[in-house]
Amino acid sequence: MKKAVVIGGGTGTFVVLSALKALADVDLTAIVTVADSGGSTGRLRDEFGFQPVGDLRQGLAALASGEKNWIRELLLYRFSKGQGLEGHNLGNLILTALQDMTGSTAKAVGIASKIFRLHGHIYPITTKSIQLVAEYRDGSVEIGEHIIDDSVKHGGDRIVSLKTSPRAKIYLPAAAAIKSADAIIIGPGDLYSSILPDLIIEGSVEAIKSFKGKFIYIMNLMTRYSQTHNMSANDHLKTVEVYSKRKADVVIVNSEKIPAAILSAYRKQHEYPVADDLAGDSRVMRLPLIKTTLVKQFPNDLVRRSYLRHDAEKLRRVLKGVI
Repeated sequence: MKKAVVIGGGTGTFVVLSALKALADVDLTAIVTVADSGGSTGRLRDEFGFQPVGDLRQGLAALASGEKNWIRELLLYRFSKGQGLEGHNLGNLILTALQDMTGSTAKAVGIASKIFRLHGHIYPITTKSIQLVAEYRDGSVEIGEHIIDDSVKHGGDRIVSLKTSPRAKIYLPAAAAIKSADAIIIGPGDLYSSILPDLIIEGSVEAIKSFKGKFIYIMNLMTRYSQTHNMSANDHLKTVEVYSKRKADVVIVNSEKIPAAILSAYRKQHEYPVADDLAGDSRVMRLPLIKTTLVKQFPNDLVRRSYLRHDAEKLRRVLKGVI
């Protein structure tokens, strides 16, 4: 059985985990960022003082067992009314309750994994409470994932470095999973708020450097105005390789035409397809990978979500062959 580790957070990691979950010959582990500070997650973080759980909840929902995906739907359910409840996600509340009961995010996730009978394992990248710290090309510094992803405040600005405050060490089971993996999959996902936050944790690079399997990077479909404006595919790839200190063995790039309605929705937010400038790179696999229906934004969700996603079934076929 092959061991695959997915590193990231958010909806990108959710799709990859959903894709790999059905592969019976893959032992799957998700290693997830805990640097969120916005939306329902941010509110719970402020009120309870625990590590944010939004990305962990996405992983649980992707890997949970259950008929007709009812467990998944419950974990993703977002309240649309109720004083104090509106905007909150049920999965976030469950994980916060478990954190309160156990005093530990890692223990909370471990218990939730048993309750929801996961097809795989989920680990936080670190057990320390952290905030992201971004430095911009103009020398300014911002603290907090929700501020870094604020397109009004930082639309079009280029981030030149990312770190955590305080410094944090990798969770040892996460490091062990990376070192023993046959394949590591990074991406898709917001570069500076989902992917790189895992790589800047002390011990992450060392674990990746010691792993001997395939290092797979799935390229984002669209740029993010608050983080990656005008960044090409090569820019994305080089950034991941610089932070991980590891060259990708396989780079998976979408070749499918994006529907005009979806492009129009993104254009209003100054976001565009990631330009493929990787011609001649033998590591690149170009395949049709998108889910062509527009993803709707829930009106009570305080965090803006991507309209476009990779198609889990298309990804499954590609990753099965690569892994």
